[in-house]
Amino acid sequence: MSFFKGALKMVHQGCKVLVVSGPSGSGKSTLLTKLFQEFPNTFGFSVSHTTRKPRDGEKVGVDYHFTTRGEMEEAISRGEFLESAVFANNMYGTSFAAIQAVCNEKKVCVLDIDIQGVKQVKNTDLDAVYVFIKPPNMEELEQRLRNRGSETEESLQSRIKAAKADMSYGEELGNFDLVLVNDSVSNSYPKFRDFVLNHIQYENTPNGQLIMESAKNF
Repeated sequence: MSFFKGALKMVHQGCKVLVVSGPSGSGKSTLLTKLFQEFPNTFGFSVSHTTRKPRDGEKVGVDYHFTTRGEMEEAISRGEFLESAVFANNMYGTSFAAIQAVCNEKKVCVLDIDIQGVKQVKNTDLDAVYVFIKPPNMEELEQRLRNRGSETEESLQSRIKAAKADMSYGEELGNFDLVLVNDSVSNSYPKFRDFVLNHIQYENTPNGQLIMESAKNF
């Protein structure tokens, strides 16, 4: 059995995965932060790998697993990653080990990944719930990105271009279980939370372990 198939089988056992995607500036990180704060013992974040340098305040193993391009390419070639993508000349990806670390805690594993990664995950037989977070419009998205004050004009235009492609895929019928317009956190978060909770069921097994499953009725 290949490492990929073996790792995927291991992840399948007693683990539920929530995939959340959306363009930079859509506010998905804010919604996820609120979900984790409200349900700290239910959801666990899969820490991604990246080849970019850490930003001020970022912690190794918490925000990202920081690595080199060579090391990451070798790990991908060995089949150790579920998905990977390149943005702004930096590599990002989700390792099977990162997912399994969350599964071992009997939590729902949350993947915050871009559309490149979503397409790769959907090409596996991993059982997951898919949510796409989008801004009300592109004008609002651009304003949110400018308000960050951390983007150059070049990087801003790159993100806007990528966002348009993301929106095209995200809005296509059947690609996601939920497409949520994030007009405001107060309005969007209850919809996000209720959808996720209604589509994740918990079943107590005889030995007291929790098994996360997709709800039978979508």
